[in-house]
Amino acid sequence: MELSIARTHRSAGIALLFTALATLACSHTLKPAPDVKYLDYLIGPPDTLTISILPDPAVVETVIVRPDGMITIQLVGDVPAGGKTTDQVATDIQNRIARFKRGALVTVALAKAESPVITVLGEVRGPTTFPLTRQMRISEALGTVGGPTLFANSDEVQLVRPGSPPKMIMVDLDAIQDGDLRSNVQVYGGDIIYVPPTALASVGYAIQQVLFPFTPFFGVAGAATAATY
Repeated sequence: MELSIARTHRSAGIALLFTALATLACSHTLKPAPDVKYLDYLIGPPDTLTISILPDPAVVETVIVRPDGMITIQLVGDVPAGGKTTDQVATDIQNRIARFKRGALVTVALAKAESPVITVLGEVRGPTTFPLTRQMRISEALGTVGGPTLFANSDEVQLVRPGSPPKMIMVDLDAIQDGDLRSNVQVYGGDIIYVPPTALASVGYAIQQVLFPFTPFFGVAGAATAATY
C-alpha cells in the first residue's frame, strides 16, 4: 500500500515537473522581429557626395550638402540636393551641364551619410543624438548609448516617429530580452527614443527637485569659487 502511494506521488511529481518545463519553454518561445524595410535614401545636410562627370576630361568633385540643402558644382553652380535621391540629383546635374558638355554622363554617390539622426533621451547611460549610418533596430540604438540605467522603466520605452501625424510606438525591452522580438522595431532618421524612469524613480526625482531645487546652481558656483583660489 505504501509502495503504491509512493509511486503515485512520484508519478505526480514527474508530471508536475514536465508541466513546469513545458510552461517555461512556452514562456521563452522566440518571436521574430518585424522585417527590415529598405527605403530610398533622401539626401540632406551635412551629407557628403561624390560627383563624377564623364566623358573626358573627367570631373570628380566631393561636396558637402549645405544647411540650405544645396551643393555647388563646377560649370553649373548651385544645385538643390536636399530631400532628393542620388539618381535625382545626378539627372538634374546632367540636364544642367548638357549645354556645356555634350553627351555628359553624371553619377552621384553618397560618400558619407550624416543627415539621418536618432535622438535617445531619458534613463540611458549616454543620452545623445547620433547619425544613422546603417540599418538598425531599437535595441541596437539603445546599445549605442550604453543601454538603460538601473532606474529605467524598460518595458515602456517610447519611440516617437515624425510624420503627419507623428506616430508613437511602445517597446518592451524586457520582452525582447526574453526572446519576444516583436517590438524590436527598425529605427529611421528623425526617430526619438525616450526611456522613462520607473514610478519609484519619478517620485525620487520629484522629491529631489522640491528639497534641492538649486543643487546644480550651487555646484557650479562652488566650482567657480574654488577656481578663483
